[in-house]
Amino acid sequence: MTGTSNGTSNNFSGVILNVDGSCHGTPVRTGFGGVLHNDAGLFLAGFSDFIPGSDDILLGELSAIYHGLIMAKDLGYVELACYSDSLAWTNLINGPIERYHIYVVFIQDIKQMLQQTNVMVSHTLREGNHCADYMAKLGVSSDVELLRHDVPPAGLVNLLSSDAADTLLLRK
Repeated sequence: MTGTSNGTSNNFSGVILNVDGSCHGTPVRTGFGGVLHNDAGLFLAGFSDFIPGSDDILLGELSAIYHGLIMAKDLGYVELACYSDSLAWTNLINGPIERYHIYVVFIQDIKQMLQQTNVMVSHTLREGNHCADYMAKLGVSSDVELLRHDVPPAGLVNLLSSDAADTLLLRK
């Protein structure tokens, strides 16, 4: 086991967006969510949603970054760090366009949004993304489309406190 810092600020001073997608249930459902917070762990906003009829985790991950960037921009945050525990989507966003990818148009839309802002997109370990994971699972279990949270849901409060305290988690 190795230790990993729970906070995802990675010495970034400013606004942080953590995003995640989730697939589970019977039948399988896809959801996504995210948390916007400052580098001290103060909750600024969050979101959760589900994708009707989908069991595609990559679509969930891409939807999370897309809607997270829109929410951040709507709130006036155009300079921020964005973290996900999906190495696949961070590579898709940071790498060259794959012309024949199933989500090429979606990826291009995200890349265009990134060009209009000052957003650093990075990968984080799953243990450093548990607040966004909570919001993604909230999205999967809900039938409410794109719910914006101006206050943290009750189950998120302890996770935010843990992030703010920069709690050390064990990685298995």
